Amino acid sequence: MQKRILIITDNLPEQINGVVTTFENISKIGRNYGYDFVYISPWDFPHTGAPGYPEVKLSWPKGIGKIIEASNASHIHIATEGPVGLAGRLYCDRKGYKYNTSYHTRFPEFVKKMYGVPLSWTYLYLRWFHKHSGKVLTTTPAMVKDLVEHGFRGKIIPWTRGVDRNTFHPEYRVNRRHPRPVLLSVGRVSKEKGLDDFCSLKYDATKIVVGDGPYRKELERKYPDVQFVGVKRGRELAEYYANADVFVFPSVNDTFGIVMIEAMACGTPVAGYHVTGPEDVVYQGLTGVLDDDLVTAVDRALMLDREVVHANSLDWNWGKAWEIFETNLINK
Repeated sequence: MQKRILIITDNLPEQINGVVTTFENISKIGRNYGYDFVYISPWDFPHTGAPGYPEVKLSWPKGIGKIIEASNASHIHIATEGPVGLAGRLYCDRKGYKYNTSYHTRFPEFVKKMYGVPLSWTYLYLRWFHKHSGKVLTTTPAMVKDLVEHGFRGKIIPWTRGVDRNTFHPEYRVNRRHPRPVLLSVGRVSKEKGLDDFCSLKYDATKIVVGDGPYRKELERKYPDVQFVGVKRGRELAEYYANADVFVFPSVNDTFGIVMIEAMACGTPVAGYHVTGPEDVVYQGLTGVLDDDLVTAVDRALMLDREVVHANSLDWNWGKAWEIFETNLINK
């Protein structure tokens, strides 16, 4: 039987986010096991950026059925719940094709933050969207519990994440003494990421934000003392991680946060809030510190042993993520 996996996604391949990073890495491993990966994304249709949030792509996926048929896939995975994912789901249901899905981000909380849509409306849509999925893959056991509490039914599977250790490692750290600690945040610069909490942190430190997004200009205006350096990739990004003293993760809406394990792989401890996402990724007192007060979290994280941080980060790897993904594939 041919082993071809069709990924239906609302993300463009060049975007920098957890969904793209996840599928880039598991597809690399999957190809080593004889799988072929094909994608349907907004590139295949007319698309535009969402109002106030151009990184989110709104597509008109007319003719998606022809592309699904032409893929000749043995397995179908619907990665997102946007227009492309919705069109793919409707076509598969109409044809009787089996598929599985994934839940990557707190979409209802994001929509409420950006557009004021009540959480109950979006969760109603999401329960409907995923109800025919053979299995729903989400990020952590805590997110499995969260989805069940929000009325999701069926098989919900925790799906770990990993880190590219050829890129992210401690060797890039420069041995020099800073007059002040370096605090780093990496990710999409948007309102729902909690970056005001990071930028306004009352701490005598050099604060650096790596990334870009619709909220960057406003943050630059509000916090002139913070360094906004834009998007970084590969070794350059790894150098930022390695040369930070603490990686601050101020988001309360992320279901995982791959950036946290990238930082830990470079030996940099994480400071964040006690919320789902960080609670499943940070080993309290070993790889980071979580507290309701970010200043306290940063203070304590600064005292952690970077070698211990790195050693404990080895639990996260893309091999495990691929194994879970493959085990839970559904034959079309």
